Amino acid sequence: MKKKFRYIVIVILFFFVIYILTHSRSVVETMKFSMDLWKNNVFPTLFPFFIISDLLINYGFVEIASKLFTPLMKFFKIKKECACIFVLSLFSGFPSNSKYAKELFDKNIIDEYDVTKILLFTHFSNPLFILGTIGIFLNQKLAFLILISHYLGNFIIGIIFRNYHPSYSDSNIKIQSNISNNFIETLTSSLFKTIDTLLLLLGIISTFLIITCMISDILNINQNLQYFINGIIEMTQGIKYICSSNIDINLKAIVSTFFISLGGICIHAQVKSVLKGVNIKYKIYLLARILHAFISSTILFLLINI
Repeated sequence: MKKKFRYIVIVILFFFVIYILTHSRSVVETMKFSMDLWKNNVFPTLFPFFIISDLLINYGFVEIASKLFTPLMKFFKIKKECACIFVLSLFSGFPSNSKYAKELFDKNIIDEYDVTKILLFTHFSNPLFILGTIGIFLNQKLAFLILISHYLGNFIIGIIFRNYHPSYSDSNIKIQSNISNNFIETLTSSLFKTIDTLLLLLGIISTFLIITCMISDILNINQNLQYFINGIIEMTQGIKYICSSNIDINLKAIVSTFFISLGGICIHAQVKSVLKGVNIKYKIYLLARILHAFISSTILFLLINI
């Protein structure tokens, strides 16, 4: 079985090589788009949050958040130490939640089940992306409604899965904080980790954008269907194309909300890559994302038609 899989991978890779050679212009344009996407959206929105969050974790924010948000974590039936991930994810968005979860896992503060569970309901898109980028594509009112629907959907997912692996405990966990008197050393360490993570995200985004480009060039399908497939694979590209199409603006907002809450295969790959070495229960994570996509889209539909 492993031998057959190896041959399949080799054939697919050769197919990629042939495509790149025969469609070099499309590939170059796609790479330029991925670089622009990373440079204009991913890097400026994630870089400052990655640095600040890493410093906060190193200087004891986990303990502070645990005390402040104990009732909320108790409601979701998860360790109160996960409050740090929840709070930071509200502002920085995915895949930041996986980075914060990995840091707490590496410190032996939470286990693999805790990582899986907190990822289920901290799939928050960066608010700057929704209010800024989507606000430009559509309008600020719809962007604000998308933000509300997306966040409410996360909370509902947390309620739905609150009995999944309940792990809340009132006992205090002794947290080993890497507090250093040398702030420059701590900052430098955070910078190295952040740059490594962001470059990893650039590689994943570029790869999946090339895949969407291949599908677009090879398959002769309806344009709107192609846009939807692009959104399932790479969220941002799908949203850009859907918002530039001729469909009704409210439908554009609903489909965009669906893409954001689902995350797309690219975001899922980013989460898995950041969590290398952590055996998360991906099937339950995927189920949560599908439910989240339908729930948040339904909420937006109701808000639009109130």
